[in-house]
Amino acid sequence: MILNIKNLVISFNTENGRVTAVDGVSFNLKQGTTLGIVGESGCGKSVTALSIMGLLPKPSGKIESGSIEFRGTNIVELMDKTADFQGKQKFTSKIDSMQKIRGRQISMIFQEPMTALNPVHKIGVQMNEVYKLHFPEMQRREMESSSIEMLRQVGIATPEKLMHQYPHQLSGGMRQRVMIAMALSSKPDILIADEPTTALDVTVQAQILDMINELKQKLSMSVILITHDLGVIAENCDDAVVMYGGRIAEKAGVFELFKNPLHPYTQGLLKSIPNLTRTPKTILPAIKGMVPSLENMPSGCRFSNRCDDVMDICKTVSPDEIELVAGHFVACHKFL
Repeated sequence: MILNIKNLVISFNTENGRVTAVDGVSFNLKQGTTLGIVGESGCGKSVTALSIMGLLPKPSGKIESGSIEFRGTNIVELMDKTADFQGKQKFTSKIDSMQKIRGRQISMIFQEPMTALNPVHKIGVQMNEVYKLHFPEMQRREMESSSIEMLRQVGIATPEKLMHQYPHQLSGGMRQRVMIAMALSSKPDILIADEPTTALDVTVQAQILDMINELKQKLSMSVILITHDLGVIAENCDDAVVMYGGRIAEKAGVFELFKNPLHPYTQGLLKSIPNLTRTPKTILPAIKGMVPSLENMPSGCRFSNRCDDVMDICKTVSPDEIELVAGHFVACHKFL
């Protein structure tokens, strides 16, 4: 395993007190595979990804407990020792242990490239910054040639011209390609893609996902793909984690999950997908109710207020994960 997350608990300060956004999440990422994390907005997908990168907003966000082991090193312990460079001291070429991992060995494609890219700097400046930070021994000319080559690898036809453009001059798809190029410049061991196709048209979505898969094979890296689209999970992932309300509802290999969904939430998600066998012009099944806010989560199973199979125990006791089939875990009282 290249990444092993155990019992991760993350909380945030709010106007109504401290709330838990991620509660006891555990999963593994195998070397050279793609792990998909799926769930509704607010379920904790992006927060989990940001915690791996050590990018939780400070001081409101905090990892309360648990571990994030990357190649046997607990990143959480490194975060505690990492200096806070924002506003306290100038950033120098002397990078601590966490900084060597973040962006160098673990990279991330953020959800919205327009806000992730700096609007006042040209693309070339932002591309070169990756090499300045992680490969300070490189000469400027070498940085520029490496940046151009990386942009060419992600399918940009005129990278030399694009190096002199600003983010607002590019389309959404081009900005996303730039983000991918920046993330892959250091040839990371793990790439975290946080909804990389959001707000892109279907054709560009397919191109971006195909490109990530091609580069994954070429660079022999592992990928964590965060999305709300089960179709993307089915086509691109080896394993899948289904999250709800900050907890894991179900996790398994992709083929096993789609063939034999066990958790009522997973079943509801799959039933809501249009398919050719359904009677035309009929209303799609939907999961009743709404996702509760973090301040008002049910005390037992967090899906209990929307579940058709709810039992009395579901309303008071949180279910533990149980492995019913090899590699197939579910947190539901029906199976305990």
